[in-house]
Amino acid sequence: MSIFNTSETDIATFFLIGIPGLESANIWVSIPICLMYIVAIMGNCTILFFIKMEPSLHEPMYYFLSMLAVSDLGLSFSSLPTMLRIFLFNAPGISPNACIAQEFFIHGFSAMESSVLLIMSFDRFIAICNPLRYASILTSTRVIKIGLVFSLKNVLLILPFPFTLKHLRYCKKNLLSHSYCLHQDVMKLACSDNKINVIYGLFVALTGILDITCIFMSYMLILKAVLGIASQNERLKVLNTCVSHIIAVLIFYVPIISLSVIYRFAKYSSPMVKILMADVFLLVPPLMNPVIYCVKNQQIRNLILMKLCQKYS
Repeated sequence: MSIFNTSETDIATFFLIGIPGLESANIWVSIPICLMYIVAIMGNCTILFFIKMEPSLHEPMYYFLSMLAVSDLGLSFSSLPTMLRIFLFNAPGISPNACIAQEFFIHGFSAMESSVLLIMSFDRFIAICNPLRYASILTSTRVIKIGLVFSLKNVLLILPFPFTLKHLRYCKKNLLSHSYCLHQDVMKLACSDNKINVIYGLFVALTGILDITCIFMSYMLILKAVLGIASQNERLKVLNTCVSHIIAVLIFYVPIISLSVIYRFAKYSSPMVKILMADVFLLVPPLMNPVIYCVKNQQIRNLILMKLCQKYS
């Protein structure tokens, strides 16, 4: 316990935690975690490979899918170092600078994933509600510009986090609540005034709420257009093109919303629940998004099966 009882001197090391009560089993916990990272990285790299190499996939929907895969890879690589250190090497210590850098990348790629899911909802809206103008609205040049604008927006949005955290003084507490660094977790350790961090953190959270609100509105308009289709088979066919995206949205936002509700309304709930929910937020979307799109998207599925048949024939 001595490492967590600090004096008024500045702290040189933060300490992350694994799963409470299972510290002795960290090496066994590391096995499924490592497998999840391997599948997530290979799955997203596979999607990027096929989209780059296959001319038939050079369409707006697949360009947006490649942006989602890049965001997922970013999330995986951002959290991977500390996850491995804790569960594989039992080394929970991390310097404040490394911690602040990690939270910048985690929040940056999370914001990017939220933006990509928003862009993909607009893509589905245009494809269903205005199909004749789809190709003229979402040209390759425009898709690239959209990607660059949203990337720049997210970098500028998250960029103040490291600077505001660096200006805080950490002198009493050094034990974090998760297996990786988050802005709200780090700022709670500060022994100086962090009002600016609280206000700006709330502003960033509101931009995420705006994203999910716009996604919801897009699907309301899509549903209105689908209900106007006379044939039930055609309705189902059109809605089926949205299933992958809807599942991706749920996988990304449900853990975030659940974690926010737990922190707000269940402050005294088990730390295990909070830690597992936070780990689900980082591990599951990069793992499941490639699986969902490979299973539900016929073009990608056929290409993968064809490559596998060629390899083993």
